Amino acid sequence: MFLLCLVDIGTILLNSYLSLLIRYEGHHEWILPEYLDSIKKYALINVVITIIVFLLLNLYKSIWTYAGVHEVASIIAACILSTAFQALGFLIFNLIVPRSYYIIYFFLLTMTTTVTRFSYRLLRTLQSKVKRSGDRLINTMVIGAGEAGSVIIHELKTSRHLNRNVVCIIDDNPSKRGKYLQGIRIAGGRDDIIAAVKRYSIEEIILAIPSAGPKTTKEILRICNETNCKLKVLPGMYQLINEEVSVSKLREVSIEDLLGRDSINIDLDSVAGYVNNKTVLITGGGGSIGSELCRQIANYCPKCLIIFDIYENNAYDIQQELKKKYPHLRLEVLIGSVRNTKRIEWVMERYRPDVVYHAAAHKHVPLMEDSPNEAIKNNVFGTYKTARAADKFGVKRFVLISTDKAVNPTNIMGASKRLCEMVIQTFNKYSATEYVAVRFGNVLGSNGSVIPLFKKQMEEGGPVTVTHPDIIRYFMTIPEAVSLVLQAGAYAKGGEIFVLDMGEPVKIADLAKNLIRLSGYTLGADMEIEYTGLRPGEKLYEELLIADEGLQKTQNDLIYIGEPLEFDEVHFLSELKKLEEAAINEDIEVKNIVAGIVTTYHIKPEDKARDEKNYRVLNSLGAISHEGAVVEERK
Repeated sequence: MFLLCLVDIGTILLNSYLSLLIRYEGHHEWILPEYLDSIKKYALINVVITIIVFLLLNLYKSIWTYAGVHEVASIIAACILSTAFQALGFLIFNLIVPRSYYIIYFFLLTMTTTVTRFSYRLLRTLQSKVKRSGDRLINTMVIGAGEAGSVIIHELKTSRHLNRNVVCIIDDNPSKRGKYLQGIRIAGGRDDIIAAVKRYSIEEIILAIPSAGPKTTKEILRICNETNCKLKVLPGMYQLINEEVSVSKLREVSIEDLLGRDSINIDLDSVAGYVNNKTVLITGGGGSIGSELCRQIANYCPKCLIIFDIYENNAYDIQQELKKKYPHLRLEVLIGSVRNTKRIEWVMERYRPDVVYHAAAHKHVPLMEDSPNEAIKNNVFGTYKTARAADKFGVKRFVLISTDKAVNPTNIMGASKRLCEMVIQTFNKYSATEYVAVRFGNVLGSNGSVIPLFKKQMEEGGPVTVTHPDIIRYFMTIPEAVSLVLQAGAYAKGGEIFVLDMGEPVKIADLAKNLIRLSGYTLGADMEIEYTGLRPGEKLYEELLIADEGLQKTQNDLIYIGEPLEFDEVHFLSELKKLEEAAINEDIEVKNIVAGIVTTYHIKPEDKARDEKNYRVLNSLGAISHEGAVVEERK
């Protein structure tokens, strides 16, 4: 500050004389002596007043290395005041100068003050370039010539810690093409991305359009993904609103960005209407879907939230998370199995929940193919016992979390979930409780899903394994799926099977390729994809609706109601008893019994032959016994 003040004193005195010299076209001898005498007599007063004005307008407190428009405005205001006080002083002390002197003095003072201040920025920029010249600069493309893009470019150009060289900008606005932003040329629109990458040898692409919708973002990233560039994206519009646009806010592109789903809107009032101030029980509350249900329901201020799970580690994790975020929430975390009749009935009797979300289930298709009896015991009879307890203790609404694999199932897991739907449809006909099911496809990032598996395989050096090059799946993020489950629950009148619109199906092979790219690997060079063949019970594609089920729209465009299939409840319950006996006794015929109940379930011949072979091997080793069945399973 002291050094800057000395510089200002010198420029103030110099500008006073230069103003007269310029007025007389550079001829000192033309200047009248009384004019020189006036500026000499007022010099000290002029310096003191100008320094005071500069102090009041913070011209000595601003950080000039980051100066911008605000600082320029302060300089202009300070120079206007200094010139005005000087004119007033000359008038008071009856000092004379040419009238044009004040105009010239104002411009000179503004120019010199600006130059002295902004020389800090120039020096910083030069230092940044000198520092970065020793590092290898990464040629970077910025997509978006708006406010966010401008901020990002400015930071990339001026920071000493970022070795990025912004060489071109992409923007779809035709009026901007060919123009320059901060000295960088706007090379074209999204259709020119690939050509520009080759022309400018781009290594990194930054998407800086926070106002872009998911579909636009998906399309732009799809084009970028055809290059070998590393991709980064500025998260969202809120960054602009909160003035948080900076390089530090950039993040790696995620698989969710490439899905390009529109944001899901739900009717908050309708959800709050049946959750607020109610006691809510979530079975399987520590799992991927169950824990997200807990998070979202906690937002609606339930009277009591009960987490029921057999796996204590998951239950503990969500308990600690909710305690920290919602310290006033009445939270009960209980360990137990839905297969235990007395335990689930004790919970229902003790807490008298108003709403039950039944998310407890075995879900891994290949594992259940090898342990079909466990799929039946946990999924079907766990659901049956929980639904029966809900009826017995007056639960108002029971929501079953189902799956698209229940449609024309080719595996025991899907068939078991179809049986679960039939169970709640049966209970709904004879109970005051409203029983509904919500059916959706795969969720990204859930335990055991493809994304965590692929990431783990890449960490281990590959290869990334895909069962079939043409296999497709429907995907949704966990928060999206749970939001729609809550909304569907609000629409429930009893007996419905709600079907969530999962959007466009995605090829698993494409998902793997994109994830490889996003993780910084090059497919075929340092990471491979290996096709391993379809696993037992696995489909090439998933269906969301049984052919005999019609679609009925709801108020939400992403939620439909499928007409439930008609079946003989008496026969169903009779067969259910046989199925329970077979499951408890580890009977090899359990899949055939299921096929007799779920007529759309067809066991593949190769799966049936494999099961029979495994049974013969185990039986010959004495590994299968029909004795000693657990008494609890009969309850």
